[in-house]
Amino acid sequence: MRPGDRDRARASAPALRPDRSADRAKAESAAVHPHPHPSPRVRLDLPRVKRARWLPEYDPEAFGRMSERIARFLGTGRFIVWMTVVIIVWVVWNTSVPGHLRFDNYPFIFLTLVLSLQASYAAPLILLAQNRQDDRDRVNLEQDRKQNERSIADTEYLTREIAGLRMGLGEVATRDWIRSEFEELVKELEQRRVFPAESEEGDR
Repeated sequence: MRPGDRDRARASAPALRPDRSADRAKAESAAVHPHPHPSPRVRLDLPRVKRARWLPEYDPEAFGRMSERIARFLGTGRFIVWMTVVIIVWVVWNTSVPGHLRFDNYPFIFLTLVLSLQASYAAPLILLAQNRQDDRDRVNLEQDRKQNERSIADTEYLTREIAGLRMGLGEVATRDWIRSEFEELVKELEQRRVFPAESEEGDR
């Protein structure tokens, strides 16, 4: 190779090196991130985007209140009376009316299905109502416990204050004590007046 060609090759070599390093960086990034557009990282200071739900959304509080109403109605005598009336009418209708008007012939399979569905729905509703009642009872018990703790603390504080007042009153001069002191002082003054008079008469 001629000296001129060698110098030109050396001059062109540094210009090719950045291209090779850039290609190598692209290859490494492609190996680390195989997808051309990776998903952006979720920031902690931003609210999380809600995902789409296939199931319908409902208000648990409203559903709980409705379940409690149903459970209360199922536990009343009115429900038993109405259910008995419906079953009697159902059986009488499907046994006494003409055949083309009957909608549930003997052995009353449709009636059995309705009662089974009623029982299968009534049990979870009653359990849900009981769970809500248990939650309320737990909250009430917690509030009662805190109230009792505050009452005990207030009682202990008042007891300490009353004991302090009693100890302070023990050192305060009462009316009877002042009266007794005055009486003793008067007696002492009278004695001091009497004794000097008697001593003077004796000297004479």
